[in-house]
Amino acid sequence: MARIALPLVAALSFQPPAHAGTPADTLVEAFALDELITLDPAEAFEVSSGEITGNTYDRLVRLDNKDPSKIISDIAESWNVSDDGLHYTFKLKPGLKFASGNPITADDVAWSFERSVTLDKSPAFILTQFGLTAENVAQKAKATDPSTFVFTVDQPYAPSFVLNCLTATVASVVDKKLVLEHAVNNDFGYAWLRTAYAGSGAWKVRDWRANEIVVLERNDNYYGAKSPLNRVIYRHVKESAAQRLLLEKGDIDVARNLEPNDLEQVTKDKDVATTSVPKGTIYYLGLNQKNTELAKPEVREALKYLVDYDAIGDKLIKGIGEIHQTFLPKAILGELDEKPYRLDVAKAKELLAKAGLKDGFSVTIDVRNTQPVTGIAESLQQTFAQGGVKLDIIPGDGKQTLTKYRARTHDIFIGPWGTDYWDPNSNADTFTNNPDNSDEGTNKTLAWRNAWDVPDLTRETRAALLVSDSVKRAEIYRDLQRKVLASSPFVGLYQQIEVAAYRSNVHGYELAAFGTNPLSPISK
Repeated sequence: MARIALPLVAALSFQPPAHAGTPADTLVEAFALDELITLDPAEAFEVSSGEITGNTYDRLVRLDNKDPSKIISDIAESWNVSDDGLHYTFKLKPGLKFASGNPITADDVAWSFERSVTLDKSPAFILTQFGLTAENVAQKAKATDPSTFVFTVDQPYAPSFVLNCLTATVASVVDKKLVLEHAVNNDFGYAWLRTAYAGSGAWKVRDWRANEIVVLERNDNYYGAKSPLNRVIYRHVKESAAQRLLLEKGDIDVARNLEPNDLEQVTKDKDVATTSVPKGTIYYLGLNQKNTELAKPEVREALKYLVDYDAIGDKLIKGIGEIHQTFLPKAILGELDEKPYRLDVAKAKELLAKAGLKDGFSVTIDVRNTQPVTGIAESLQQTFAQGGVKLDIIPGDGKQTLTKYRARTHDIFIGPWGTDYWDPNSNADTFTNNPDNSDEGTNKTLAWRNAWDVPDLTRETRAALLVSDSVKRAEIYRDLQRKVLASSPFVGLYQQIEVAAYRSNVHGYELAAFGTNPLSPISK
């Protein structure tokens, strides 16, 4: 069980009170945390870990939450790009400190890049796509003096693309001195930092008990404005009905995973308010091409006609999602809002017969034990059966389903993909890029996870990064999306609308369209 050790008395002091109402200096959120497998920013790659690391770690730059098309400074005071487009020079703000009290220097930034690239965990590709390797990262990402960091890329990419990538969690700056104190066998402190904390953000991690609780405390060494709250507690509560009950009783301040029916009910409570925002998160089906039946083009297309999109939109994601069949979310460069597929059993049967499967076949789907994906899987089970496809549902928690998916041992996976940085390449790079489809491939994109070998699309995806004309670049991404719609092993389902319900005594609570949902502006 992952945990940051606490004295018993201190740990107990963070437990929510048994009576209704929470402390005035503490915000308690109910959140499904079963996918949370690491707190190390070099490895964290899930929605919940992204929110936590976004509030607890700083980066050189980050997105403007009010307008994600804009890049704003974080610990970098300024930056410039060389005339040849290869060298990015960042000047750090003076006098910055980590939560430990250690000063933040350009050497910490350089070492954080080296650490992420050398560990080479799932999100490392966001940095390695610029030509960084374990062998050259010390020369390509280096401190030239205590306040100057220089990042050298291998090609003259559009600067907005490079800077957007540096807003991702994997580019977080970690406390080199503190982490090295816990390093074992040159592991860059990896074994320790998976469950520990070494950041400089507005909040610091005080406690993490897997599948139970995450406790954040205000970081009084933070350079920016201090939160009026002392503490934020995320309680792992998977069930929507349980979240609603806790919210109505006042035992939590915020409910984050309400299903449509519970959301509708809490809006009738005068002591509860709600907020929502479309997110850069797409829910989809991934069809593993290692499965000989799913690898047939006609089968992939048939399954897209065996989804009851209307029923899912009207019943299962009402208020929390919008049917969306392409891989780029709305509001990003190159978005394509086309929905060519609908439930058409006759068309699906025709395609299955063409594939030599007129009597259907059996297949499994791995499903996280949360709504609405469980309900969607049950809907798919019914509509697939109409076409002669027997769908067996394999339920599991977030860790189980993701581990199996990342190992490419699934048949069908249902889940979300959240945009890592606000540039169309973030999604294109995972849905249409697979430079090495072998099991030893290190670029473990969604195309790789589903064993979709697409050398032509991979070349097109990489070429788009060097197109400086935004109009031309947008059209390239629209073309890529049309190709994915027609032939890929991905079945686009919907774009998430994130919703939070909160007690009326909570002020300043906002959700970000993309990036970190900020905790510091909140008061009670």
